[in-house]
Amino acid sequence: MELIKKAIYSLRSGKIVLVYDSDDREGETDMVVASEKITFEHIKTMRKDGGGLICTAVHPKICTSIGIPFMVDILLEASKRYPLLKELYPSDIPYDEKSSFSITINHRKTFTGITDRDRAFTIRKFADLCKEKRFNDFGREFRSPGHVILLRAAEGLVRNRRGHTEMTVALAELANMTPITTICEMMGEDGYAMDKSEARRYAEKHNLVFLSGEDIINYYLERKR
Repeated sequence: MELIKKAIYSLRSGKIVLVYDSDDREGETDMVVASEKITFEHIKTMRKDGGGLICTAVHPKICTSIGIPFMVDILLEASKRYPLLKELYPSDIPYDEKSSFSITINHRKTFTGITDRDRAFTIRKFADLCKEKRFNDFGREFRSPGHVILLRAAEGLVRNRRGHTEMTVALAELANMTPITTICEMMGEDGYAMDKSEARRYAEKHNLVFLSGEDIINYYLERKR
């Protein structure tokens, strides 16, 4: 419980938290920051020290309010015109049943959208829009495709799916923040996901909180019955 409280404090303070899912899922550690606190320095750290895919995880209620779908649903709908897309359906994911990937966006005031500053700007503006519940402004402020990958968390969050998408959004919800997080997998020098012990050492070196998925799931389910 004390560790969760430290993680909540870190999120509120704009610090990165490390979250390891589990040995029997992806076996990966993600860097996590509350999207409403994102800066270009966070993106730079994720890009250089994380090395995985930088994505923004979004609470399902927000996605529903805006109308943001799962990418697999878009592909299935488009497959009526482009049959190849149906063949690409990700029905063989070894660790999960459904991908949380959604659309990609850039804020309309960015240039290429890929720089650390552009991505941070897009994410921060998206979090601001959601915090202010200006859902009808989404299309006016953002364009797609872009360089910020949105992930749609499952309904019920960790009650129904236990990926980094759901766990980190649940953590932001526990912190009473806008339930949107920006995450990035930590990669190892051997070309695989960073070993858990190495990720833990990174956390210790940089004075960051290191959590397991189980820590978040148990704490969330106890308080959201």
